[in-house]
Amino acid sequence: MLTLDTIRDIQIYQNKNGYRFSVDALLLFSFINLPRVKKIADLGAGSGIIGILLAKKYPHAEVTLIELQRSLARLAEKNVVLNKLKERVKVIRADLKELSKTRLFTHLPILPFTDSDLVVSNPPFRKVKTGRLSIGDEKAIARHEIKLSIKDLVKAGSTLLKHHGRLCIIHLPERLAEIMDAMKENNLEPKRLRFIHSSVSTEAKMVLIEAVKGGRPGLKTERPLFIYNEDGSYTDEMRDIYNE
Repeated sequence: MLTLDTIRDIQIYQNKNGYRFSVDALLLFSFINLPRVKKIADLGAGSGIIGILLAKKYPHAEVTLIELQRSLARLAEKNVVLNKLKERVKVIRADLKELSKTRLFTHLPILPFTDSDLVVSNPPFRKVKTGRLSIGDEKAIARHEIKLSIKDLVKAGSTLLKHHGRLCIIHLPERLAEIMDAMKENNLEPKRLRFIHSSVSTEAKMVLIEAVKGGRPGLKTERPLFIYNEDGSYTDEMRDIYNE
């Protein structure tokens, strides 16, 4: 069973009892600040929300949504058509580990996107032996590194990027050092960080990271983003992220 949800200026079909997008997708979308983009790849695209939002933001960009799970790839295709983006947004069902193993992947239809300006990902956050596994494969694969490790993700992102292209991801602060090590190993220089807090009185729950392929050293930490006011209402910034 599907639900039809509206967010910002798009509509998204989602499985009622399967994996559903969360605020993480909107936080990652809002973090991207490039003035112009020609080619975008969304790794582990799920139902397509981030790539579709970016296609609306950059009306001249070509976007590819890469998703392993058949059920989610089909939903992404449905959502591309729903939002009238079929001419610029393509959905590819592929295993990103194939990209991380070798550059000789001409058998895959991802080849035209090896010179992307921007690669984005809201990846599985937790290692298989940490946290509670979700019920149902769709949720479990989307949230735990059952099919894709952070090293494989970063390597695939680097493979798809052109020189000075940007990789933007959202992840857990506790894994930041591991992520930065993986980026350095794959010629990606971390350039921007932004920590996400539930409120001013809580520790960071997420971190947004931007890295540049072949970039020079120099890391900027932006002011933190707070989701809620102390009274439990959304902050002004979060309201803007949801409604702009």
